[in-house]
Amino acid sequence: MTLERKIAGLFKLDDDNWMRHANPISVWTRYSVLPVIVLAFWSREWIGWWCLVPGLASLLWLFFNPILFKKPKSTKNWASKAVLGERVFLNRDIVPIPDNHNTLLHAILNGISFVGVLLSIWATVYFSVWGAVLGVALAYLGKSWYLDRMVWLYEDMKEKNELYRSWEY
Repeated sequence: MTLERKIAGLFKLDDDNWMRHANPISVWTRYSVLPVIVLAFWSREWIGWWCLVPGLASLLWLFFNPILFKKPKSTKNWASKAVLGERVFLNRDIVPIPDNHNTLLHAILNGISFVGVLLSIWATVYFSVWGAVLGVALAYLGKSWYLDRMVWLYEDMKEKNELYRSWEY
């Protein structure tokens, strides 16, 4: 079982919920989470323990966002294809992916994103503006590039697999 499949299980991503998460609104609104978390916990200086309210709300949003939206009217857009590509990628132990997609780049991009998140956490603890901006930027750069690779993977795989082709409408 791939790590990505375990994470999908944590978010309760079954067939129906994957399609809900493929709604572009779900994808784009998830981009709001990291800056809001940084601002929420940064605000501890001004509002004390009340900072936990927006912080926890943001974490709940992160967890429930993938299942809150309706299935998209169409999956013929970048955001939907990115999610569908993630689904293809987590299935790589069952349905092999082409060699040109089976590279360390995915891990490197997720690593860049993870370093950005860690830098954001450090910056929030120490009130570092430059660290927060750089951390969020690195997290989004890594994640966006990774998602773009998932679009490419999905496009390649839907041509070879009827199941994947059926996800596009």
